[in-house]
Amino acid sequence: MREPPAPSVTGWQSGFWCLMGTQFQNAFSDNALKQLIILMLLATATADAEGDRLVSQVTAVFSAPFILFAMLGGWLADRFSKQRIMVNVKLAEMGIMSFAALALWLPGLPLKLCAIFLMGCHSAIFAPSKYGILPEILPHEKLSWGNGILELLTFLGVILGTVAAGIFSDGFKGREWVAAPILVGIAFGGWLLSRRITPAPAAAPDCPVRINPVTDLWRQLCIMKQDRDLWRACWGNTGFYFISALVMMNVVVFGKTVLNLTGLQNSMMNVALALGIGIGSVVAGYASRGRIEYRLVPIGALGLALSTIPMGVVGVTADTFRICMATLGFSAGLFIVPIVSVIQHRPSPESKGAVQGTVSSLSFIGIMAAAGVQWVSREAFGISSGQVFWVCGVSAIISGAYAAISRGRFIKAE
Repeated sequence: MREPPAPSVTGWQSGFWCLMGTQFQNAFSDNALKQLIILMLLATATADAEGDRLVSQVTAVFSAPFILFAMLGGWLADRFSKQRIMVNVKLAEMGIMSFAALALWLPGLPLKLCAIFLMGCHSAIFAPSKYGILPEILPHEKLSWGNGILELLTFLGVILGTVAAGIFSDGFKGREWVAAPILVGIAFGGWLLSRRITPAPAAAPDCPVRINPVTDLWRQLCIMKQDRDLWRACWGNTGFYFISALVMMNVVVFGKTVLNLTGLQNSMMNVALALGIGIGSVVAGYASRGRIEYRLVPIGALGLALSTIPMGVVGVTADTFRICMATLGFSAGLFIVPIVSVIQHRPSPESKGAVQGTVSSLSFIGIMAAAGVQWVSREAFGISSGQVFWVCGVSAIISGAYAAISRGRFIKAE
């Protein structure tokens, strides 16, 4: 794929920070709703196996729209203004959160899973525009820095959304629907911010309609395979999401069954992980010095693997586990920033949306795979929840080696 020309960008700060605020709100709301429903379902589970099944089920339902609709989101991001797509998605989110109030109020699983599915649809359409617009509103030399800030605020949103879910679960027990109007108000704030993101013209206004997720995904993969850096970064990104999802699902089960944590304490355990990712992402952004620093990928992968070793040891204390979560997150930040920057930098301007849609689809195939591995590891092979973290560590080594093999220390972003 040809290199995109460097954009002439002036006065980018205001639009960039509104994009960051919109993404922060998106991450907060996604995780607040999803974690709240998980905690509600875990409270009704009568056995550990049932808890594993429910957590995997919620994760799979949230991930399915990314596989079904991410390519559509990529087409929309190429065909129309990415900023306009994000504004419309935020409008839809307010309606989805209103439906979530009904799902949380009424008993039963189907409506709750439907609310999760709709939020997944919202995020699947949002993701390609969010990532694809960064190279259009930022100078190229700030792309790694911008990705570091994006990942920091994303995981701060994850932190606060996860914590908020724990607060909602404990504070509104029996009337969790009260949380939904709060989330509607937060979505309204995200809509206001999205309106002030730097407008970007449609990159490919004449591109043909792409609505078949299978054939379009295959076609785009064949195109991407011609660019070695982009191809390896794409699969490294998939591995990252597989590992992240497996860790976060397993932490919920491990916190309840091994560390005996309450709903709020369980949510707080993810704070160390998410904060570590955010700090690691910012460090990676600044360490790149205007370049895409590929040496950080194997360093991050090694840190991920080493961090999981104490987590699987019998008798690990909550404090030790929390420290490991922080170092795991920091290493993940080092790992993902160069990979995401390559994915944004390498495609031509008119194909950035399609590439981001493809990457988003594969990311959530990785998350779906994590949901399956979580269940199979526990049920079919009898692996303890602690030992599942070792599976994460091995996966990190494989993903890091594949993404960084035969690659120099940096890729120029100018």
